Amino acid sequence: MPRHAEDKNIIKSRILDATIEIFNEYGLKFTMDELASRLAMSKKTIYSVFPDKHALLYEMVDYVFDYIRAEKTEVAKNEDLELTEKLRQVMGMLTDKFENIDLSKLHILSEKYPDVYAHVAERLENQWEETIELLNRGVKEGIFREFSIPIFKLMMESTLESFFRNDILVRNSISYRQALDQVVDILLEGITI
Repeated sequence: MPRHAEDKNIIKSRILDATIEIFNEYGLKFTMDELASRLAMSKKTIYSVFPDKHALLYEMVDYVFDYIRAEKTEVAKNEDLELTEKLRQVMGMLTDKFENIDLSKLHILSEKYPDVYAHVAERLENQWEETIELLNRGVKEGIFREFSIPIFKLMMESTLESFFRNDILVRNSISYRQALDQVVDILLEGITI
């Protein structure tokens, strides 16, 4: 990779990491001036990578989901983990890098940036390869009872989307991590023999 492209990728990652931080603090109310200040970078540099806030938010979604997908793949390949633990980690994947993301703020995207919110829902729906493979393997190995994987998937997706769409976690002082762990526990208990 040419040096210029490498530098641009580093700058892009820095911008996206800072966007996640500032989104956690301010939701969509952050300005590009605030982002530039946080990065000690000119707005011109930010705009050379992202043409506008919409493009930045859209790319932030891919950045988070691509990173999590890579982590899921690593867990699924880890031969030192038992199948149930692999599944628990893959389903509950929220890497350290994104542990502090306030996903309860994602619902505000649906109002101002509905296509970005739709992209979040699409990414949630399409990141199931490792999970489905592990679930099928668990059924074959007799660890899990026979059950409908499409219904299981729908239950998980619907629950996560519900977390994003309302403030139930905030109202009950439950972190996204705590909620995700509970959902995974409940779903796995329901299929384990």
